[in-house]
Amino acid sequence: QVRLVESGGGLVQAGASLRLSCAASGRTFSAYAMGWFRRAPGKEREFVAAISWTVDNTYYENSVKGRFTISRDNAKNTVYLQMNSLKPEDTAVYYCAAGSTWLRLSAYDYRYWGQGTQVTVSS
Repeated sequence: QVRLVESGGGLVQAGASLRLSCAASGRTFSAYAMGWFRRAPGKEREFVAAISWTVDNTYYENSVKGRFTISRDNAKNTVYLQMNSLKPEDTAVYYCAAGSTWLRLSAYDYRYWGQGTQVTVSS
């Protein structure tokens, strides 16, 4: 069992930055690939970014490429999502997730999920 807790969301203006954190507890954090997903109002949950357990590999959804950076600190059992140049269309609840296989873009391939943190970007 892996427990994930997100933090760092908030209300910001367009162009601002936020850093989301996801703290993990339970089974060996470093054994899991980690992903960030988001769900905007009225939309399906969508993939945002993923990082492999060795931190050598990262992958981004096209709309966030160049603006968002995923990273992880296995010593702190934490994964981060640095979000720069935020846009109103980035408004969503952001979730972190842990999965045992790299590279997976579907939410169905991630076994453990956090409760989510709200990010709201005003224009």
